[in-house]
Amino acid sequence: MSGSDTAPFLSQADDTDDGPAPGTPGLPGSMGNPKSEDPEVLDQEGLQRITGLSSGRSALIVAVLCYINLLNYMDRFTVAGVLPDIEQFFDIGDGSSGLIQTVFISSYMVLAPVFGYLGDRYNRKYLMCGGIAFWSLVTLGSSFIPRERFWLLLLTRGLVGVGEASYSTIAPTLIADLFVADQRSWMLSVFYFAIPVGSGLGYIAGSKVKDVAGDWHWALRVTPGLGVLAVVLLFLVVREPPRGAVERHSDSPPLNPTSWWADLRALARNLIFGLITCLTGVLGVGLGVEISRRLRRTNPRADPLVCAAGLLGSAPFLFLALACARGSIVATYIFIFIGETLLSMNWAIVADILLYVVIPTRRSTAEAFQIVLSHLLGDAGSPYLIGSISDRLRRDWPPSFLSEFRALQFSLMLCAFVGALGGAAFLGTAIFIESDRRQAQLHVQGLLPETGRTDDRIVVPQRGRSTRVPVSSVLI
Repeated sequence: MSGSDTAPFLSQADDTDDGPAPGTPGLPGSMGNPKSEDPEVLDQEGLQRITGLSSGRSALIVAVLCYINLLNYMDRFTVAGVLPDIEQFFDIGDGSSGLIQTVFISSYMVLAPVFGYLGDRYNRKYLMCGGIAFWSLVTLGSSFIPRERFWLLLLTRGLVGVGEASYSTIAPTLIADLFVADQRSWMLSVFYFAIPVGSGLGYIAGSKVKDVAGDWHWALRVTPGLGVLAVVLLFLVVREPPRGAVERHSDSPPLNPTSWWADLRALARNLIFGLITCLTGVLGVGLGVEISRRLRRTNPRADPLVCAAGLLGSAPFLFLALACARGSIVATYIFIFIGETLLSMNWAIVADILLYVVIPTRRSTAEAFQIVLSHLLGDAGSPYLIGSISDRLRRDWPPSFLSEFRALQFSLMLCAFVGALGGAAFLGTAIFIESDRRQAQLHVQGLLPETGRTDDRIVVPQRGRSTRVPVSSVLI
């Protein structure tokens, strides 16, 4: 069948023109009103006929993808959990330690369009298998770098971006080709739960493994072993569905575990921030999806408005968390909890927005450019920028622990202001979201002809009659 894995690694993964003809049982709306602008949602039988996968197999595929997404974010924040030890081992300052993340994000950002291109044209399963295997090998190698070779650590963290770019740009498009409508939104919310949970677990695992092993290097040797399992699961479980068919209506060694109670007591003492990140991520992602789902019934612009509310609401709480950090640790954690919950509301929604305003054959490329823009304007340079600002402030202050604290505190406050700018950007998105979604739906259904640039015209009077002229000519 067209969605099978028999295609070579670098060959077309499927033929989206294949599939059941209109009027096939289980595919509602395929013959009812060919000019309807509101396509009906496929039932479960229709989805299975098109994808060739049962509902249970599709859910299992999402579970595997969610596991790998969690693993990706665990790896990112494992480094954060042992960052003080890395700084001491390599004898570096805040700016250089921030550069570790900047190099990784920059590589990830640059390579995302490459895999976006490949993901839209070739077998997505094999692309992900190759990328994750490479990522696991490089991560393991980075744990053996000697202290005089800090530049080599930067290089390996940059190479890790190869594997993550191969996955993050492609995995959401598989989910989009397995589910539609509310089912897709829920499956994407499950998939993106892995971001906050993986981030928190990475921070916890890095610190805990370092404490148990007595060496921070072992923290970087956990995720590669889990990465091998991810490749095996990908190869055995995941099957690639035909692109866009559901919308067209055609068819490392283990550690010795301690008791659960001992783990809870240890986490309560040392790793509160990691737990908050896990809890607020789950709460925020679920809250955002549910609020958006309910508001969609009365407001088609609900998705960007919920994202805007989350970012604008999180900014003052994150600022207050930093402002209260020295005075009251309890107040700090409360403000962090509220701020991170609001901040997490947009993750699954943003993915859903991207997928429903872009036609299926361009989604991996769209995911790639979304990664480029979001990281280019965000975490690609922010760790290095904040670390450099902190280093610059400390030069003018007497050396002390308080000076180091204040320098980082003031530097991090920049994040709250950037969050408010992001909220304003989502408000702007709300203006265009409805028409963009409609155009993508009509294009998939074959109801929107290619009209070139004729939409970029307005009617103006000319010598007693009306004529259509380009907007640009009127502006000039």
